[in-house]
Amino acid sequence: MFQKLIHKLQNEEYLTLETTPSHEPVLDGIIEKIKVYDLASKVDGFTTTDNPLSKLKYNSFFASLRLQQTFNKPVITTLSMRDRNKIALQSDLLGGNDFDIRAILALTGDPVHMSDQPHAKGVFENNSNLLLEIINSFNNGMDFSGKPFKIAPKEIYPFAVINSFAKNFKTLEKKMFKKISNHAVGIITQPIYDIENGKILLESFRNAKSEFQDERKKSELILGVFPITKLRTAQFLASHVPGIYVPNTWIDALTKASKMGEDEEYKVGMELSQKLLTDIQQFHPKIHLMTANRFDIANELIK
Repeated sequence: MFQKLIHKLQNEEYLTLETTPSHEPVLDGIIEKIKVYDLASKVDGFTTTDNPLSKLKYNSFFASLRLQQTFNKPVITTLSMRDRNKIALQSDLLGGNDFDIRAILALTGDPVHMSDQPHAKGVFENNSNLLLEIINSFNNGMDFSGKPFKIAPKEIYPFAVINSFAKNFKTLEKKMFKKISNHAVGIITQPIYDIENGKILLESFRNAKSEFQDERKKSELILGVFPITKLRTAQFLASHVPGIYVPNTWIDALTKASKMGEDEEYKVGMELSQKLLTDIQQFHPKIHLMTANRFDIANELIK
């Protein structure tokens, strides 16, 4: 299952779809929507988020397990440094390994001051590079202290994330280099909205991995796509989310459309998003689609 996913990432077209578990003890709603749109047949795999924005959600490991068992598709499980120390991180990896939860998206995690849980405290023993180092230790048959396992874990496939825009792309290139050094098989970008932005990212990534002559040279950049169907979403991303660039052409088009009504605003946003996805597929068909559980939008884009 996972070998096929990595083969597609490295050699063919590749598409994964993000799922965000809800603030409830079941995953049935997400599973039913995926079934309604038959999305499992249209993507190569899914991802599950880990309490994004520090808000309480259904556990990402259990969500991955249910999705894999239901759809027989690989799931990349997000694991955050925010809520766990080295012991808890490794414990989750060990337990997940037994249930074939073996593709891990290493995140530092959103700050705890955004949480909906009173007086919650972050752990943050280090950033996501530490988790990548831990996974590398597991793949070498030992825990992070260097103690060998009596039974070696099945191979874990580590993924990482990177901002999609910076005033100086050399800073992103250095971060990419660090993640590739720590054996990330794929690096997922924040959403892009400009093809030239995507091409610069890809050039930076190729520069970052050019120094490697081992299996790390097979690492791939995965371009994030988050469709925009509302003007306020475009304005929020452009003004309040560091590391994302939304061109003025998008904001101008959505501004004009919004004055004509919600239907026109949605139509123009989808047209812009569809063209973006098509353009990316033509020059770098390695894509991670994020729709905030709007699986109807995901279906409309990729059908």
